[in-house]
Amino acid sequence: MDILLYILTLLGAMALFLYGMKMMSQSIQKIAANQLRSLITSLTKGSISSVLLGVAITAIIQSSTAATVMVVSFVNAGILSLSQSVGIIMGANIGTTVTAWIIALVGMRFNLFAALLPAIAVGFFLMISRVKGRNGIGELIIGASLLLLGLWYMNGTFPPAHCIDSISAAMAQWSSHGFVSVLLFTAIGVVITVLLRASSATIALTILLVGQGFISFPMGVAMLLGENLGTTFTANVASSMTNVSAKRAARVHLLFNLIGVILSLCFFAWFISLVSMATSHVGCDNPMDPGAGKNSLMIAVAMAHTLFNVLNMFVQIWFKRYIVKAVTSMVSNPKAEEEVFKLQFLRGGLLNTAELSLGQAKAEIVHFAQLCKREWGYARVALNSDSEEVFEEHYRMLEHYEQITDRIEYEIAQYLTEISQGEVSHLTGLRIQAMYRIIGELESMGDSGFNIARIIKKRNFHKVSYSPAMLRRLNGMFDLVDSGLEALLANLQCDYGNLEEISNARRIEHDINEMRTSLKEEHLISLENKEYDYTTGVYYMDMVNEVEQMGDYIINISEAIEEIK
Repeated sequence: MDILLYILTLLGAMALFLYGMKMMSQSIQKIAANQLRSLITSLTKGSISSVLLGVAITAIIQSSTAATVMVVSFVNAGILSLSQSVGIIMGANIGTTVTAWIIALVGMRFNLFAALLPAIAVGFFLMISRVKGRNGIGELIIGASLLLLGLWYMNGTFPPAHCIDSISAAMAQWSSHGFVSVLLFTAIGVVITVLLRASSATIALTILLVGQGFISFPMGVAMLLGENLGTTFTANVASSMTNVSAKRAARVHLLFNLIGVILSLCFFAWFISLVSMATSHVGCDNPMDPGAGKNSLMIAVAMAHTLFNVLNMFVQIWFKRYIVKAVTSMVSNPKAEEEVFKLQFLRGGLLNTAELSLGQAKAEIVHFAQLCKREWGYARVALNSDSEEVFEEHYRMLEHYEQITDRIEYEIAQYLTEISQGEVSHLTGLRIQAMYRIIGELESMGDSGFNIARIIKKRNFHKVSYSPAMLRRLNGMFDLVDSGLEALLANLQCDYGNLEEISNARRIEHDINEMRTSLKEEHLISLENKEYDYTTGVYYMDMVNEVEQMGDYIINISEAIEEIK
């Protein structure tokens, strides 16, 4: 019964630690989400800056998993390229070692219990405050307090005296098989980390086990290696529903850690000696000595974690290009055309003058419109597809494009906001206002493409199909929209101040409206003649109305350009 209570207490302490870390990570992301996003998107020009960025972000949010998932989502949204993500992911592994040092130096050495409960009280009152910004700070204080409280309980929870010898004997038995034991404890580290989905918790457990003498230092290092491999699981699961580039970014994390673990296992004895020497040089006992103290052992585990990730980065950073090639071959693109979704022109920050900066923004808006045009082509394929497999592939693609357009609108809007904060002329102010309207309409185009996919998905679910005549009429409307998109791109590429007239867009919008009206009248007649049932007619007219909306977006954008004059 005593041992059961010990296990439950230990699990509760770990749960408290995990919940505190999660709460702390989420609160920091709430407080500094925009700053983190700006850092990630602006400081990724070189390999070293990318690595340092990964270190900083992970040290701040205290979770390499959260940092890696964030990077994967940014690659998915096209904000980062695959190559840029490699350095950040390498740095994220180094950043997570901060947690191990907190555990080794602070969390398990000082009695913080007396200060933690008052801190939680302060955090609670800040969290329920109505003053903007204090809620996140309150959550941060509570999260950090719960994290340290969990560590305090983990450190202070010991198994019953009559069980200690049995546990030590079992661990000694498992550790007595040479390199097989190293592989066994590595596997244990992988399994526990995958189950908990938090390497920080398993690292804390490893430090606890080594510090209290339940497992030897070499077996603790073996567990650390497994934990570094197990932590890649969450990012790879998170990437399962993303695009090809995001899947590749997640595989970077897996491949990077896997290579590091394999190399460390191949040179395991040398690595243990290196860690022992480094620990001795900072004034601690040699962890391989039988009489090494508890604090020295805990610091040695943190040292091993740091050296593994730092050495792994220094070895592999020179092969960054080959890592990209490897993951590209691991996750092949199902299409001949490579998926490229990223900002093309807003990566260098603001230029010296608002006019030059607006030139960058204009170029990005043209690129935005080209993405919308490409998305519309995929919507047309989805409409005319007879294969469920082909439709599902394009449905996922359209869903992804909708996310892309949301993100690009946000990025351009942020850029325009920065420009408008400086001194701008009246004409520049009008251009900025027009650009805000344009990117809003382009984002609506992205929504419209995905709306078409959702209409088709609902139609298929109810086993409804369009007749050849219906498809012919809808394709006629799509032809008009294609022409409208060509006119839209022509207008966007003009010098805004010199656009004489927008008759090209007006004419096409008029033709689309006329065709919509004609199809509605034909629809009513077809229902009266029972050419198709009411449900089919609903999905047919939903499609007609959605396509007609595209004509509105096209003319709205052209009018926004025209109004600048």
